[in-house]
Amino acid sequence: MFGEYSVNNNQADSPDGDLAPAVGAAPGNLPPEAAGFIGRQHELDLLDDLLRRRRLITLTGVGGVGKSRIALRAVAAAGQARPDGVWWVELSPLRDPGLLTTTVSHTVGLADHSPRPLDEELCAWMADKELLLVLDTCEHMVAECRHFVGELLQSAPGLTVLVTSREPLGSPCEQVVEIRPLPCEGPDSDALALFRARALAATPQAADCFEDPERASLAAELCRRLDGIPLALELAGARMRIWSLEQMAERIGARFDVLTDTRSALLPRHRTMRTTIGWSHELCEPLERLLWARLSVFTGDFDVAAARAVCSGGPLPASRVERVLAGLVSKSVVRRTEERGSGARYRMLDTIREYGHDWLDELAETRIVADRHAHWYAALAQAADRGWLGPGQVDWYRRMTAEHAQLRTALEHLLGSDPTAALEMAGALWFYWFSCGHVHEGRGFLERALETSPPTGAAYNQALWALGLVALLQGDMDAARRIGEECTLGAARLADPERELRAAYLQAVSVLMPGDPVRALALAGPRARAAHGGRTSAPGWLLCKLATSYALCDLRRFEEATEEARSLREACAELGERWLRAYADYVLAVAALGLGEHGEAARHVRAMLSGKRLLGDRFGIALGLDLLAAAVAALGDGELAARLLGTGHAWWRTVGRPQMGSPSLTALRDQGERQARAAIGDAAYEIAFRGGAASSTG
Repeated sequence: MFGEYSVNNNQADSPDGDLAPAVGAAPGNLPPEAAGFIGRQHELDLLDDLLRRRRLITLTGVGGVGKSRIALRAVAAAGQARPDGVWWVELSPLRDPGLLTTTVSHTVGLADHSPRPLDEELCAWMADKELLLVLDTCEHMVAECRHFVGELLQSAPGLTVLVTSREPLGSPCEQVVEIRPLPCEGPDSDALALFRARALAATPQAADCFEDPERASLAAELCRRLDGIPLALELAGARMRIWSLEQMAERIGARFDVLTDTRSALLPRHRTMRTTIGWSHELCEPLERLLWARLSVFTGDFDVAAARAVCSGGPLPASRVERVLAGLVSKSVVRRTEERGSGARYRMLDTIREYGHDWLDELAETRIVADRHAHWYAALAQAADRGWLGPGQVDWYRRMTAEHAQLRTALEHLLGSDPTAALEMAGALWFYWFSCGHVHEGRGFLERALETSPPTGAAYNQALWALGLVALLQGDMDAARRIGEECTLGAARLADPERELRAAYLQAVSVLMPGDPVRALALAGPRARAAHGGRTSAPGWLLCKLATSYALCDLRRFEEATEEARSLREACAELGERWLRAYADYVLAVAALGLGEHGEAARHVRAMLSGKRLLGDRFGIALGLDLLAAAVAALGDGELAARLLGTGHAWWRTVGRPQMGSPSLTALRDQGERQARAAIGDAAYEIAFRGGAASSTG
């Protein structure tokens, strides 16, 4: 009846339809490593040893020294693989410490739907796991990370945590490793090798500089002046495109002489990094400096359309943003990547972004640009809402997943600056909270937005309905029912059939899941839908058809359920929609099973699972595996049924509430287990079940 998408899905459809061994890829989510890793063998050898012996290691060092790259290289080594994965959690875009647990949970694949505190659920889920967790860039929430990591380590004996931060967490069991700059001494130093590599990447003509001993000596002196800090060396190397080595040395020397204030409270290496960034900033064109400042409102990565909308204005017209952005990329101020499904993405390293934000403050544009950012992403949320039930659904899912950090930033800003816009945005993201695995986060944003708004109007009704949906997924049926009743009254005042249908769906499922299909049918069935009216291709009507078809199955009216589900599937196919269509396949499978058509049931549920695997719908995968097990057991293959039930058990653990507490879902699962045990015996069943339960859900 509902489900959620997850980011961890990279599989193609399986032609043989046997999903027991195929569901889930190798666990982990390490980001791609940038080309040209140089040096650091001592640090890597040390980390290789520590990651085997210690449970909490923190890499510290000045910004730009390479902590994240060393961490990535270390954990990507074959010897650091873990049975339950190596997981990378980037915290630099996170501004609200309250979302720390949510961020980690979603990254590792725990799409918890229970109303229990998420930190408790995560600790319980990790208790029997053996995994390596990397928390990258923790300096802005040291205290919160210290408490969070302490709770996890206490609960999960198989957990190892690697942290990168400009300062240690201060935990009792922490092993701190200071990452120092690259060695600068000698003609073969790592610092010189990095500078040479970046200079050659900027222009092949730079090779002459390093072949002449005298000029190579000048390059080595430049590296020493930059203290061997990798980011400083990269910024300097990028300048070789337009300057000679001699010009570079002269200008950077003058910059240091003017701006290095010996009275500064900054440590020398911090001062070097700050001075180098300032030097790079001064050497940018005026429009590049302006764009640099304005881009600092982005947390995490962004696309060129967002940069154009948010950062244009005044002397920087929208038509020139992409070209100016390319200039910042060529100077290594901004980094560009190509990501599957989301195209070109851009981002600034934290140290560079912080410098740009200081300049944005100097320009007195911080509020203006932050407003533009928030309203751009609010408009994106509205567009995604309109396009969700259509042929672009998968593309919208991928895009909104890529923009997760920006959506958070926008909502946080609007909650403080424009509560009405915040309410509209939070409500428009109903599909994101409900269908994409962000239940706890969605509930938090929705409750905050509703608290500051008068309880009237379409935007309030929409946000309240979205809150009811996340309450459903958390198993809070009483709250969902109360919210559904309030939505019904509000929709009637608005005289809006679509909102009436959405409220009917919410009420229907809130009574269906605990076991009252008769009441659910009265709320969402054909007569109720006809009374409300509304478009038959809109979400409210289609969701009510889904609730109706499942209620009919619970009432064992399987022929009627088949007719309703087939009609729903056809409507979804006509729209080009995938999420609801797969649930229609699920109901068709349940109905076929009830009619004794076990082969037909298996065919339908395999079609459903194929769609759910494509979209990473964890709840749907768990549901489908239980149902496929029942169909396979009825066909006499007890071993495969047991493996499917074991795999389903592993997926239910990522959802947090097995069978969602539903009597009918539990009965279906138990039916499959009884038949499987009867077919192969208890001992063989347990062996096959454990084999399935060990399957990856990453």
